Amino acid sequence: MNIIDETFEQKETKKKNSPKKIAKIILIFIVILIIAIVAILGAIAYIQNKQLKLYIDNTENSKVKDMMVVESDGTVYFPIRDIASYLGYDSYSGEYTEKSENASKCYIQNKNEVANFSLNSNKIYKLDLADNAENYEYFYAKKPIKAMNGKLYATTDAIEKAFNVTFIYNTDKERAYFYTMPYLVASYESKVLDYGYEGIDSKFVNQKAILNGMIVVTKNSKRTYGVIDANGNPIIEPKYDSIEFLPYYNYFLVTSNGKVGVISSNKDMKIQILYDDLKLVDSDSGLFIAERDNKYGVIDTNGNIKVYIEYDQIGIDNTKFTQNGIKNGYLLDNGMIPARKGELWGAFDKNGKQILQFKYDSFGYITSSNKDAINLLIIPDYNVMVAEIDRKYLLIKPNGEEQTIAVLDDVYMTISGGKKYYYMNYNNQKVDVTAYLDQYGVNENSSKKTTNNDENSVLENDISNDIQTNQISSNTSEVIEVQE
Repeated sequence: MNIIDETFEQKETKKKNSPKKIAKIILIFIVILIIAIVAILGAIAYIQNKQLKLYIDNTENSKVKDMMVVESDGTVYFPIRDIASYLGYDSYSGEYTEKSENASKCYIQNKNEVANFSLNSNKIYKLDLADNAENYEYFYAKKPIKAMNGKLYATTDAIEKAFNVTFIYNTDKERAYFYTMPYLVASYESKVLDYGYEGIDSKFVNQKAILNGMIVVTKNSKRTYGVIDANGNPIIEPKYDSIEFLPYYNYFLVTSNGKVGVISSNKDMKIQILYDDLKLVDSDSGLFIAERDNKYGVIDTNGNIKVYIEYDQIGIDNTKFTQNGIKNGYLLDNGMIPARKGELWGAFDKNGKQILQFKYDSFGYITSSNKDAINLLIIPDYNVMVAEIDRKYLLIKPNGEEQTIAVLDDVYMTISGGKKYYYMNYNNQKVDVTAYLDQYGVNENSSKKTTNNDENSVLENDISNDIQTNQISSNTSEVIEVQE
């Protein structure tokens, strides 16, 4: 036995085995490292997956996500002006018809429409820019507009209606989605073709239907119109000459052979196709102006007549009173529905009850020579309207009560330093209208009202008495003696 040789062979064997062990250790280390990396990446992915992500038209947007405010009750808010550009709108401070830097109001605008927001109000006005009469529609948000960090915030339901978008918030998956109307329309264009229709109607108001799961479509070379749901099932058969979506009710104005009616999304015929024209003028009470044979009246959403279709005009041209904030010329803010029969004007309330006799030449004052004067129809906070008889003016309450008789030469508005003032001229003397109305208790909060300057703060009693009492004839400007 050779001890030296055996020892040498054992050493040689150990040397040969040593690299294998090292390789094995390295391999084990690599495997452990890979497992650790996978575990870390999995943990990171899990954590990231639990973090909120927000998408606009399926594109992640971290900037808009950071704008999102979720209150303890789950209500979600977004800053109106900050989010506007991401949803296809421009935004401005103030109000659309009254340009200002008023931070308590703001509006958004695209080429088709405008939406106005006011702090602490849940009523949001929208104006279709194709409506030359500038009559606003409106809707109510679940909660009022609120201010946070000097900015106006709106709830997501208000954002949806104002910006014409759909918002989905999956709290379990921490995912929020905005889908804009143009994106949804583009998404369904090919599907509509597959359903056998020519295409989606291009009218802006009709494309809003897609936000409610409905699509206004056209069919065949005659371009007849119908409505389908997102799966292609018919809601209104494609046999009408035109269709117009009414978002507030999910109704549709339909036209056939020159006559108009209203059909609901449940296929109910709400108003028979009998009228030459129908125009929704008040969503709260569901009032339509109905036209037939060049005469006008008022009906409700069930076709019930509120004001007989026998008048030559209903509503005033509110574009003449833009600084007066008149948002609806058919139903004024003071609750009156102005109507003209022949050459004379009267008014009804929303229930169709006549509240003003047909004895007025016009409603509102249109300025002529006074360059500082602004057209005036209604004096806000007082619900008093200006009317004209025989080229003289008077003030009327919504209940028909005349606050003056027709002796005023002018009743107008001025704006100074961003504040509005109201004046009336009588016998070449200028009288502050709000001071006059306060004096006679027309406004319950009259003690809070202030006037422009000391000259107008105090009314001369004889002028005020003449305007208020029967010491002046309503037919002439002569002063007559009233017998007690």
